[in-house]
This record gives sequence, structure tokens and C-alpha cells, in this order.
Amino acid sequence: MQPTSQVNQRIARLAAHLNPPNLQTEETSGLMRENCRAKGGSPGFKVGILGAAGGIGQPLAMLMKMNPLVSVLHLYDVVNSPGVTADISHMDTGAVVRGFLGQQQLEDALTGMDLVIIPAGVPRKPGMTRDDLFNINAGIVKTLCEGIAKCCPKAIVNLISNPVNSTVPIAAEVFKKAGTYDPNRLLGVTMLDVVRANTFVAEVLGLDPREVDVPVVGGHAGVTILPLLSQVKPPCSFTPKEIDFLTDRIQNGGTEVVEAKAGTGSATLSMAYAAVKFADACLRGLRGDANIVECAYVASQVTELPFFASKVRLGRYGVEEIYPLGPLNEYERAGLEKAKKELAGSIQKGVTFIRK
Repeated sequence: MQPTSQVNQRIARLAAHLNPPNLQTEETSGLMRENCRAKGGSPGFKVGILGAAGGIGQPLAMLMKMNPLVSVLHLYDVVNSPGVTADISHMDTGAVVRGFLGQQQLEDALTGMDLVIIPAGVPRKPGMTRDDLFNINAGIVKTLCEGIAKCCPKAIVNLISNPVNSTVPIAAEVFKKAGTYDPNRLLGVTMLDVVRANTFVAEVLGLDPREVDVPVVGGHAGVTILPLLSQVKPPCSFTPKEIDFLTDRIQNGGTEVVEAKAGTGSATLSMAYAAVKFADACLRGLRGDANIVECAYVASQVTELPFFASKVRLGRYGVEEIYPLGPLNEYERAGLEKAKKELAGSIQKGVTFIRK
């Protein structure tokens, strides 16, 4: 027979993912947070998802549970996170899942995280512009980033909440106010634009999308999304008509999905896939893997704007190098000027929201 105390510990360990111990009282509970893990759990990183019960958050949480680099997965939302947590925690992969519900548990959700992914916010509906989302999502991002500044200021932050062109500057201003701002650790996720570009270009070329690499620079909305089709790998050439078609489809891929879903949602599944692809790159960088290069919207000196999406090299401290745009053709130079004009206003809008 096993001693009662051992049995109780094992039962508590089983229940820990559903009912995380309070950080203030766990010292006396006899069950330390780091021991609330099944035996044989994988070593890895602690990842928090803020907005885990939403349309992007749920598939994102499921895919992160499958990632072997994740050891602990914290799922936070203001509604429905216990159900999502219970569901995902039954998957037989190494990551231990814990759920957190409501503003009062935000700090517990964030404490100790290495990477925080933020898909929280309202989705775009038919007829809605990304600017229509601004007032709601700006306030959500502000609150969440205040929590990050307090509880895990050294975490890498992957920001998905739209409009990314404005929410990344909002996050930066919040971190500056808190005295924790590190531009290398704040990344706007524009990976979906790259994923779409790779897919659409592969369709035209008759290739496997996994063999195609299209740099997409600028921002993450409409004309600010600038695919550099002159720099596609493997090298190829397009007719002017193909360039117009591909550029337009990549820029309006989000609208394509919103309209196809006819009022029932926006791009959630492809966004979750793209977010996990980018998060995995960040985790491999944190692990110390070499030559991890992806496009992201970051504090940048590539142009005169304070934020810009371009290729970056990821490492142990987030962004370790930002690459120049490389040679642009005439079409891309004209697109860049349009993108910068639109981006400047979006960036200022985010900064003003915090400073007003």
C-alpha cells in the first residue's frame, strides 16, 4: 500500500491542470507548481496563450500542445477557458496544460512564461475594416500587455490581435511606460501573409508550397502587405498580369475568407497554423538554433518608420538581426511608398491611443 500522502499528491497532480494552485498560497500547499506535472513530461519552454478560447485561440492551443518544444502551456481567456483546457489537456503529448479564467487570473497565467502569444480580441466581420476593430482590440491589448510587463517582462511576445499595424505600437508604448520595453522581444505576427503568398505563388508555378519562399514586407493590412515577388525562391519570373493578380490576392486574403464565411468568422484556422509556425521559429531561436529567419513586424530602421515588417533572424533574445529589403523593382518601389504612407497613420494611431 502507498502512504496516503503520496496518493493525495498524485491525485493533486492529476487535477493541477484544471485547478492551478494560487501562486501566493502554493508555498504552504505542499505541492509546488513545478511538481504539478505528470512524470516523464518533456523539457521545454513555457508558453502562454491569451485569448485561448477564441476562434484562433482554440486551434492555436491545440497545435501548441502538439509542439515538442513546449513543456507547459497556459491557456487564458475571459470566457470558456476551463472547457478548452480540459479538452486539450487530454491529448497525449508532453506539454502540461493549465487554464486561467478572467482578469483576476491573468497574472497567474503570465508568471514564468518564456513566450506569450496574443490572439485575443474581436474578429473582423463582413464590411468591417481593420480600423473598425481598433477601439475594442486596442483596449484588450493594453490590458494584457500591462500584465506581461508586470509578470513576465523578459518573455518573447507574439502579437496577433488586429490591427497589428497599430497594436504592436500600443504594446511598445505600454512596455515603455512600465520601463520593461525590449524591442527585440516584441513581434507582430505577419506570418499569415507569408503563408498565403507561398501558397498562391506555388499554385501559379505548379510547385509544393513548402518549397516556395516569398518575402512579405511592410505591415499586416491591405496595401501595407507587400509581397516581394522579384525575390521569390526558387527564382522565377511573372508576367505583369500575374504580379497584379498575386499581389492583390495576397493583400486581400483576409477579406476573401471573411466574405467566404459570410458573417460566421474570419481567418482562424490558417491564422492559427501561421501563428504556430512563427511561434515554433521563436522557440527554436530561444533554444539556440542557428539561422532561424522569418518575416515579422518589429521596431525597425529598415525604413524611416518606427515599425516595419521584414525578414528577421531569431535567437535566444528574440530578434537578433533585421535584414534590409534587398533590391526592389519599380512595381515594388511604388508599392513600398503606398505601404509606408498607410503604415505611418496606423502606427501614429496606436501611439496616440496610449499617450492621449
